Amino acid sequence: MHVDASCHCGFITYEAEIEPASVTICHCTDCQIFTSSAFRIVAVAKASSFRLLSGKPSVYVKTADSGRKRAHSFCPRCGTQMYATAAIDAPELYGLRVGAIRQRALLRPVRQIWCRSAFDWINDIGTIPHTETTALT
Repeated sequence: MHVDASCHCGFITYEAEIEPASVTICHCTDCQIFTSSAFRIVAVAKASSFRLLSGKPSVYVKTADSGRKRAHSFCPRCGTQMYATAAIDAPELYGLRVGAIRQRALLRPVRQIWCRSAFDWINDIGTIPHTETTALT
């Protein structure tokens, strides 16, 4: 599936081909901290299909407990997280941040990982009161 993405301010844009069966919810503590949320949703793209169209992202390299390094790319202007790769010169895969992808509503996750770190209320989210547009009063 062809996707295109933009950061919040429009400085960083890219396009790529993804396999919708790669869309994953990650509950790891790094994703929770990076997103300031309960989880992150990622779609995988082969490097050969990824094309940065505009802007130059800032990169933060995170070293995992295993020693593995990941390069997290984000917009230097608005801070939107865009993608991550192995921290090497020619990564094979890009982990695209689904929230920045224009077609995000079509990308239904097919798996969840690092569930041992998931918040205990995550499966009850549908029972939490909600409104269409704004906070409850």
